Amino acid sequence: MSEVRGFLFPRTATGRSSLLPPPPWHYSGDLLTVEWRTDPAAVAALLPEPLEPVHDDEDPGAVALIFADWQSCGDDLAELDDPVRLQYKEAFVVVRCRWDDRVWSRCVYIWVDKDFALARGHLQGYPKKLGSIHQTRPVTVGRAGPRLEPGGRFAATLAAYDRRLAQVRVTLTGRSESNGFVNGHPMVHHRWVPRIECDGKDALADLVTMRGRDVELGPAWAGTAEVELFDSPVEELTALAPREVLGGYWRSVGTTFAGGETLRP
Repeated sequence: MSEVRGFLFPRTATGRSSLLPPPPWHYSGDLLTVEWRTDPAAVAALLPEPLEPVHDDEDPGAVALIFADWQSCGDDLAELDDPVRLQYKEAFVVVRCRWDDRVWSRCVYIWVDKDFALARGHLQGYPKKLGSIHQTRPVTVGRAGPRLEPGGRFAATLAAYDRRLAQVRVTLTGRSESNGFVNGHPMVHHRWVPRIECDGKDALADLVTMRGRDVELGPAWAGTAEVELFDSPVEELTALAPREVLGGYWRSVGTTFAGGETLRP
């Protein structure tokens, strides 16, 4: 019998086939964010025990839809020489909640376009699904893209199972101190794995949070925004339909994930 190695499946004698390298994982990306207000009851319906909605004076209906164009790699930077394992896109929906007498951000829906990002997210507690994500990239030369300046026009689309789920447009108006407020707190997630017996019980049901280090933030830009959500037989995104669009943002972000914390086993 062989001793098998690898951070994640498949584990082999060499560990080379593992879907993920061991942490730390480094991320650099461009984020396009749109924030709006929806029915607070629709947000509350997505918060399982022990999470609770934020207080009435804390904007309980606030939602952020964030598109991200990422590069990520392990500590040996091997993916930089193999870009197919380096680059991926995602779109994720964030709300806020309360637990342990503090405010948290929580990702309630998220789609990615690569298998390694999907598996990594499940490890961290993100409810990732596969999707098709595209977003406008800024340019510094030519006319085939917007500049990071007032009037710059950015857009992004999300689709899954051949159906478009969301599209957003942001027109920059000027610099901003941040790229929004909904995704501005530590994340709180559930890591759920049903028992193999399929008896309605979970083998794993941890409440966890993420830890980032070496965070670098580029200049933030704000602007006016439009958002459209579309129906799908296997998605529930339209339940968070906007009542009022608050604005849009663009920012480059870098961070390193080296492990999280179990808040409640």
